Amino acid sequence: MRHALPTSKNYLALDRSQSDIRTASVVVQQAPFERTSSYGTGSAKGPQAIIEASHQVELFDAALDREPVASLGGIATLAPMKPGQKDGRQFARTLKNETEYWIRQGKFVVTFGGEHTSTIGAIQAHCEAYGGLTVLQLDAHSDLRDEYEGSRWNHACAMARVLDFHKHLVQAGIRSQAIEERQKTDALGTPVVYAHQILAPPSGEDSWMKRIIGACRERVYITLDCDVFDPAVIPATGTPEPGGLNWAHVEGLFHRLCSAREVVGMDVTELAPIKGILYPQFTIAKLVYRFLGIRFKHGTNS
Repeated sequence: MRHALPTSKNYLALDRSQSDIRTASVVVQQAPFERTSSYGTGSAKGPQAIIEASHQVELFDAALDREPVASLGGIATLAPMKPGQKDGRQFARTLKNETEYWIRQGKFVVTFGGEHTSTIGAIQAHCEAYGGLTVLQLDAHSDLRDEYEGSRWNHACAMARVLDFHKHLVQAGIRSQAIEERQKTDALGTPVVYAHQILAPPSGEDSWMKRIIGACRERVYITLDCDVFDPAVIPATGTPEPGGLNWAHVEGLFHRLCSAREVVGMDVTELAPIKGILYPQFTIAKLVYRFLGIRFKHGTNS
């Protein structure tokens, strides 16, 4: 198994005492896999861009009034995985094995992926490790096509592949889907909270959060596609969709979800950096740190 990266390359540029793999509660792994992007490309560069941007994130979080990393025992960052010539199924198997190892070590695993299929192995490892689990998908797209452009492992099929091994899925932020995807969620009874329902007046209404959390089981794994955000917030993604969520929506959900359910893991996918525009990767780097601060606010990984 790989060793943690040095300060100059790890998430948040943490010193050795805060990034020691032996004592850290959190492990960040990088899965820069991209094979099937069908519009904009570049998500394979997303994990590295997030890591680099994270070096500008202050460790003290003013909103939380503390340094979250101090209560985690540290955050260890692993070297990027090398997809080589693996196809989606093969890469998923490799990532699953890697993620299983760290879960067995008692680590909370965060995966920075490329296209959405890149993190399927991490999702499967968590589904097999934890009972009573919901996969919460924050995404602009349903990703429930059984096949797209001749491949069952296209990024548009990511959640269909998750349904192959785990049936309890909740979707939020959806605003782009094919009619067969709507028919599938209807047939399966999959809870879906659409973006237009989240954005609907009256301003500040939080009933959508209650719907999401109420649909989740006692444990939750979050898979966050960057295009769940409105392009005004995160333009750097391969398939941007107007009418998306903002920072307050997602952070607010994290607060409510973590107070009501046990979140056991997380991944972030589909950040495709745009040359000369830095705020998308910085936003995601800070969002993940904020999430960890919320998730571990009591200083425990239980």
